[in-house]
Amino acid sequence: MSTSTSAILGLIFLGLANASVFLMFKLWGYPFNQETHKSEAPRSLMLLHRCLGYAYSILYIFMMWHMIPRLWNYQVELPPRTVAHLMLGITIGVLILVKVAILRFFRHFEEAMPYIGVSLLICTYLLIGLSVPFTFRETVLRSQTRAFSDEGIARTRKLIETAGLPADAPLDQLASKRKLREGQHVLQRKCVVCHDMRTILAKPRTPPDWVRLVNRMAIKPVIGEPIFEEEQWSVSTYLIAITPDIKTAVKQQRAEKMRTDEAKAAAEIAVSIMEDESASVGTADTYDEAVAKMLFEDKCSQCHPLGDVEDYPPLSKEDTTEMITRMIENGLYLTEKEIELITRYINDNYLEE
Repeated sequence: MSTSTSAILGLIFLGLANASVFLMFKLWGYPFNQETHKSEAPRSLMLLHRCLGYAYSILYIFMMWHMIPRLWNYQVELPPRTVAHLMLGITIGVLILVKVAILRFFRHFEEAMPYIGVSLLICTYLLIGLSVPFTFRETVLRSQTRAFSDEGIARTRKLIETAGLPADAPLDQLASKRKLREGQHVLQRKCVVCHDMRTILAKPRTPPDWVRLVNRMAIKPVIGEPIFEEEQWSVSTYLIAITPDIKTAVKQQRAEKMRTDEAKAAAEIAVSIMEDESASVGTADTYDEAVAKMLFEDKCSQCHPLGDVEDYPPLSKEDTTEMITRMIENGLYLTEKEIELITRYINDNYLEE
């Protein structure tokens, strides 16, 4: 079952839960005979509520039927979101069993049904909230991937000719949207049994390197289902196709690290200049407190309220340097001159003498 189909079924599942619970609220508003355990609600509404409950339970069993086997083909230690998703699924199953048991065998507990219904609704919202938004986000990101464009497919077709795939590999079929989807599916379903996705996509590789890497991983002993030869071709082609996107991500990460390192170095230089008495005299001539204040308020308010500095002022110049360095590590970009002005302003106005 594809992720898109799973998301659609999840939304239907949530809709059934809402309809069933709110219809239950309406039905419990009718008079109820405690002795016969029968309600005076219209029979049509009672039948509708029962059908909604059956549909909810059947859909739950169907989704769990597909979900549980997939867990055996995943990493031995499941990610936190998957664990939470599984626990909510189990909780829903237990609540359904309790509800059925009360209706069939323990009618004297029937007054607890509204609480069970609300609990099911809450668990359903949490369950869908943990999966559907990420599925739609993945769909959007997938649509933005250059690998599935006509230009990307043409590029992939040329690259796999020199990738070292076997002579019997159907290159024209591999360089198609359908086969690329299959390769993506293999990556998400089988490769993550032994590797984290971030590890696999940590750095770009040449087409022959991807093919050799996949072949080497495929012959290793695995916990779950092995990667068959045609699946090796598909996943190799997919990794070759998304290499430009991996390169872009790595370049952005490298540029971000360089920017942070440069800003931290600038902070150290600015502080050393201010600590030099001869340099401080020259700085004082060009220091404009109004400009420094405006810069301080503009930059520092991007991450937190300015009152935080007043509530927790630095105790020394070293504290000021450490605070600014920490902000830079968190993503704040400052030039060397801006660091110098903000440091001077904080020390003059917040540092306790």
